[in-house]
Amino acid sequence: MAVDYAVIILYLAGMLAMGWWGMRRARSKSEFLVAGRRLGPFMYSGTMAAIVLGGASTIGGVGLGYQYGLSGAWMVFTIGLGLLALSVFFSARIARLKVYTVSEMLDLRYGGSAGVISGVVMWAYTLMLAVTSTIAYATIFDVLFGLDRTVSIILGGVIVVAYSTLGGMWSITLTDMVQFVVKTIGVLLLLLPIAVVKAGGFGELRAELPDSYFAPLGIGAQTVFTYVLIYSFGMLIGQDIWQRVFTARGDRVARLGGTAAGTYCLVYALAGAVIGTAAKVLYPHLGSPDDAFATIVKDALPVGVRGLVLAAALSAVMSTSSGALIACATVANNDIWSRLRGAIGGRDRAEHHDEVRGNRAFILLMGVAVICIAIALNDVVQALTVAYNLLVGGLLVPILGGLLWKRGTGAGALAAVAAGGATVIALMAWRGVLANEPIYYGLLVSLAAYVIGSLLTRPTDPAVMAAWRARVAGSPTTAPVPAGSSPSGGTSQR
Repeated sequence: MAVDYAVIILYLAGMLAMGWWGMRRARSKSEFLVAGRRLGPFMYSGTMAAIVLGGASTIGGVGLGYQYGLSGAWMVFTIGLGLLALSVFFSARIARLKVYTVSEMLDLRYGGSAGVISGVVMWAYTLMLAVTSTIAYATIFDVLFGLDRTVSIILGGVIVVAYSTLGGMWSITLTDMVQFVVKTIGVLLLLLPIAVVKAGGFGELRAELPDSYFAPLGIGAQTVFTYVLIYSFGMLIGQDIWQRVFTARGDRVARLGGTAAGTYCLVYALAGAVIGTAAKVLYPHLGSPDDAFATIVKDALPVGVRGLVLAAALSAVMSTSSGALIACATVANNDIWSRLRGAIGGRDRAEHHDEVRGNRAFILLMGVAVICIAIALNDVVQALTVAYNLLVGGLLVPILGGLLWKRGTGAGALAAVAAGGATVIALMAWRGVLANEPIYYGLLVSLAAYVIGSLLTRPTDPAVMAAWRARVAGSPTTAPVPAGSSPSGGTSQR
């Protein structure tokens, strides 16, 4: 394993070096949080694919293939479909807004009446996403070095926190590009063909496994529908995804680069399912489907190649973890703390401070919190399910409603967040965290509350809507509506 260890250590050292390089470029808030909004199509598509294809898509995708066959691709496939929908229908408008967070978009659209509560919900989602990604280090470093779970989480977490804190989005962008290349070579070009050949080819797969392993809906139609609601819709509204859209150099880059990344996700989904199917033939009696990836890598690949593929798994986890971490810190600083600071110390105190240093401090603070929670938390699946249920059940309707329905109001948005979130929480407590009902009924209640609340209240102030339309059109002369303005144009008391 000496050669494999050398590959992994070289990879980790390179991540830290890129963090140091990114620190030299991140001189402003825009550079630090959204890479100066200057990414071209190649870097944009690579980094977007890297963040959405994390450890769950790689290790979990292979595990679903091991358990269900080719239909195990549906989880990652729905992620790709969501990214395609975001890129084709919404990314250009999102990029033109020139904001930093989803809550800023809601403030701009509804006149400052929905940003605070949405910021708290989005912060909770990004925090748990970062935690679950960080926990995945335990599995990978155990396979690599036989390290204790706590030590593995600290080691992986410290590396991600270090390069993210140093250079912000520039560091994360550069490391994500490396991670994208490593994943492409390690998983698609090496592990996929080697696994199929080791299993005897596609003919042997058909001969050894039941027909359900090759049925398009072998995983279950209801499961696929739930994946669409959680993952496809989650791609449309997550701060971690939107923050990457904000890095695009222009509308065309956001649309075409995102479409390329979404298409890549579809290919990656099928590759993971095929690798898992091959692992089922080679190792039919594994204790857990999630062991399939590590097992086939250790046993089927030659020295050196094995290290590269394990680095691919590590890179998948790191890309999602770093993206979720900077999203969590951005929301905590810009949507929550800045409002509190402004309310306590006045607007002058809120405006006159070092924004880069402040955001860097929040990444470090959130990173330490993520590592501590990851060490204490055991059930990753339940934590991630809670995060996605709250995100989609509470925020999907007011966000898409703001983009698509002119009659939507701030009161309707607040009602949708509160009613949808409360319904999701109540049904998770009653039916169980992993049940399908919370997301189904949460979305329905949120939609009803949004429509009824909007129709029963006065339309959004024309001045607010004029500012919104100008920003969506890409007008450089229109200033954003300040956070804290009410829908009627006055100032709310906080």
